[in-house]
Amino acid sequence: MGRAGGRGPNQLRFRSLLECFAERAGAISDRRRLNSVDYSIECCYRSAFAMFYLQDPSLLEFQRRFQQEVQSNNLATVFGVEDIPSDTQLRDVIDAHDYATLTEVFPAFIRRMQRSKELERYRFYEGKYLLTVDGAEYFNSERLSCEHCLHRHRSSGAIEHYHQALQPAIVHPELREVLPLAPEFIRRQDGSKKQDCEQNAAKRLTARLRSEYPQLPFIIVGDALYAGAEMIRRVIEKRCSFLLVVKPGKHKHLFDEVERLRCGDMLERLERVDRKGRRYIYEWSNEVAFGADANTPLVNFLSLRIVDAKGKDTFCGSWISDMHVDHSNVQQLVRGARARWKIENEGFNTLKNHGYHLEHNFGHGTNHLSEAFFVVNLIAFFAHQIFQLVDQWYQRARAGFGSRREFWNCIRAMFRLFLFPCWDDVLARMNSPPKPL
Repeated sequence: MGRAGGRGPNQLRFRSLLECFAERAGAISDRRRLNSVDYSIECCYRSAFAMFYLQDPSLLEFQRRFQQEVQSNNLATVFGVEDIPSDTQLRDVIDAHDYATLTEVFPAFIRRMQRSKELERYRFYEGKYLLTVDGAEYFNSERLSCEHCLHRHRSSGAIEHYHQALQPAIVHPELREVLPLAPEFIRRQDGSKKQDCEQNAAKRLTARLRSEYPQLPFIIVGDALYAGAEMIRRVIEKRCSFLLVVKPGKHKHLFDEVERLRCGDMLERLERVDRKGRRYIYEWSNEVAFGADANTPLVNFLSLRIVDAKGKDTFCGSWISDMHVDHSNVQQLVRGARARWKIENEGFNTLKNHGYHLEHNFGHGTNHLSEAFFVVNLIAFFAHQIFQLVDQWYQRARAGFGSRREFWNCIRAMFRLFLFPCWDDVLARMNSPPKPL
């Protein structure tokens, strides 16, 4: 919950975050002739942000409803939309213009959290932040495609077009809220006929993170796909730590070395038993050769096996790290490594299945539209995560509803019935006791 007695820092309130978003949207270079412009790029993006912020499942219906007088005024007073474009106009404008400056919103939000000391809550180990990285597919179609689409051949002979993104997020094992950073899209690169891949996207992301967040100490947390010698060197070169999944089938030399250490009784070991009789068995060793090559990096290996009261294995996981492992920190490092699932559970699962409609086709376009909508949806999600962390009014209103979907259904209904001068008035009405008729 938020801190008692306040609404949270002013720079993390709705109006401040909205204007931060609008400033970056307004900085997008307009390629249209000025005498033929009916709706500014900023206005189109403010309207798109309102749709994703209110978790509306349909762009067409959203635009139709907001042509009504009360709703139109709410779009102006709450979201600052001066003129409402039609759904076709909105799609055409966003599709035709590169949204790159919009990704600056993510580091801007993080800087605001730093200045207000709210980001301190995410420090995990030795002042470092856990940064989970995972890939997700969010669009596929045999009919629609754009210049950035990846494609694959189906057994039926059809060609399927799809979009993927590599998504980083700052997480903490004890916090439900995840803080998404700008995605790295996995797409057909300009001038290349080859398909992009998640590993290449991870290399670009690692380089970009250090330029966008030069002072933030990250621990990169990822699955076995990223546990390669080249990636390890890149992460260390960018002054990041890592906790990466390793698997026997994919990292044979490493596990042969670990087995040799185990047979020689040279693996460190710690065992704990919880109240339910489950045994947590930790093993680790420092400075193990990652591969057979003479230039292979040395890594620190750690693992956890959980055995239930009946003697059945219920979990077994292994990781590598650059951080020294010992009795004092092995349990904490394993907790950090297992927090990798937060990007899937609290991140992608929420975005896909709990109101954000991430996989829904709001509009694909032929150029920038699909990716731009993904970014705006993610920024709306980021704003909600911030409010859930710091804004007591938002927390109190949200606590009155069992599901996120029910909460936003209520807000959308109020937008149809009442005129609100600002977002704070929406929360005030939701937190007020009902008045008798």
